[in-house]
Amino acid sequence: MFGLGAIGLIIYAITIFDVVSSKFANQNDKLIWVIIVVLVPLLGTVLWFLIGRGKRI
Repeated sequence: MFGLGAIGLIIYAITIFDVVSSKFANQNDKLIWVIIVVLVPLLGTVLWFLIGRGKRI
C-alpha cells in the first residue's frame, strides 16, 4: 500500500509542477488551476491532464 501512496504523491507533485511551470494567457487561469489541484487533489489532477493541459499556450 505504501507504493501506491508514493506513486500518487509523485503524480500529484508532477501535476502541481506542471501547472506552475505552464504558460497561460492570463495569470488568473494559472491561479485557478493551482487552487483546483490543491483543494481537490484527485479530481484536480484528472481534470488537469484531461482538459487543462490543452488550454495553456
